[in-house]
Amino acid sequence: MKSSGEVMDIIAAYREVGTYRGAAAMCGTTHKTVRRIIERQQAGGKAPVRAPRKHNYDAVAGLVAQKVTATQGKISAKRLLSAARAAGYTGSARNFRRLVASAKKTWRREHHRGRRPAVWTPGEMLVIDWGSVSGLHVFCAVLAWSRVRFVRFAADERAATTLGLLAECFEELGGVPRVVLADRMGCLKGGVVANKVVPTADYVRFAAHYGFRPDWCEAADPESKGIVENLVGYAKADLVAAQAPFTGLGAANAAARQWCAEVNGVVHSEICAVPAERLEAERELLSALPSLRPAIGPAPVTRKVDRLSCVRFGSARYSVPTRLIGARVAVAESGGRLLITDPATGQIVADHAPVAPGEAAVLDEHYGGPRPAPRRAARPRTENEKAFLTLGGVAERWLTGSAASGNTRLAGDLADLAALRAAHGDDTVAAALERATAFRRWRAADVRAILAAGPGTPQPRPAGDALVLDLPAVPTRPLSAYTIGDAS
Repeated sequence: MKSSGEVMDIIAAYREVGTYRGAAAMCGTTHKTVRRIIERQQAGGKAPVRAPRKHNYDAVAGLVAQKVTATQGKISAKRLLSAARAAGYTGSARNFRRLVASAKKTWRREHHRGRRPAVWTPGEMLVIDWGSVSGLHVFCAVLAWSRVRFVRFAADERAATTLGLLAECFEELGGVPRVVLADRMGCLKGGVVANKVVPTADYVRFAAHYGFRPDWCEAADPESKGIVENLVGYAKADLVAAQAPFTGLGAANAAARQWCAEVNGVVHSEICAVPAERLEAERELLSALPSLRPAIGPAPVTRKVDRLSCVRFGSARYSVPTRLIGARVAVAESGGRLLITDPATGQIVADHAPVAPGEAAVLDEHYGGPRPAPRRAARPRTENEKAFLTLGGVAERWLTGSAASGNTRLAGDLADLAALRAAHGDDTVAAALERATAFRRWRAADVRAILAAGPGTPQPRPAGDALVLDLPAVPTRPLSAYTIGDAS
């Protein structure tokens, strides 16, 4: 583009020589440029009006504009091309796409929806939405003013799950906003009449309990809740893609809690502030939480605790504290866990992971400690049995081993051992029984042989003990004593 000085030089040169080419040679430009400048100067300093250029799609421009208006700018050039061909268009598909794009641009400019940026006020709006990725359902919520984000995973998108996670979100925020904005999710929507959403009765009771007003987005209008749509995409890209696959629903929610604490503790790029710090100021404007969480979903089933201090649910057994034997407890599933509560106090008395039918989930603390090893105590009946067991634990161990070895003459052996006690004494017979048990000798004759051998028998020790011996002292001689003779 020529500067003002160059334009004046070109006009002066043209006036001097009177030709376009002569003026161009003097000013170092082309004759076409000189002609455009002179024509503009002769028209009063304005560019001359150019005649509109004709296009090969002018004949169908009206048809395209009509179709674009009828479909509110939604129809594609691919669908319109066949109708344009029938109307006489013979140009390329690429040129036709330019026509459709221009018609859509014109229609949108004339039919602007008047959308404007949202202006949030503290304590006003909580926006919620569901997403789905990798077989898991993602519940997302954003407190609009402070931008605090809440993300949890669930196995479904039912009403009970949604209301339970919404209650958990309120508890995480420490208060209740005035409005909860949701899209027209089927779990909370009872119907639509004249574009007015009718919430379900459960959602109305839930909202009345917490004291907020339910609000709904326009149908098929994700832009009206873009603040939470962005969170759903952010959670999928930054949380799920980075840490999936999860080992279970509990592990996924643990990762979600850690992720929320991380993203809420750093500066948000939109508001240039830390959401967690903003929440401290906004919490003063939130409504107080009710003292109790409402009952959500179907009523929990009740079970009677049996004599084994267990309840049956889904053909499996789950332990509870022994103090509840004979009482009735409530059983409910929540977050992939089986929660057992005492209806009288509302306290959770047991928390189990679900098990397969026929199995049992047992916690040792419900029974006061770990399971004891099975033990079949000896119960003497005859005089010989009673007298033999007075020797103590060694007698019971020898009796148990002898019975397990298949000694069918054990009763007669006890009589023989009674005679040996009279001859050798209780301590000696007890020591012999200890040795017989160590070497797995289960007959009375074996005990008699041990007694006959006396105390001089070897005493075995566990492998690995050091062998300490007193070696005898022997005289030593110097190496010179072993010299053969003079080498010379």
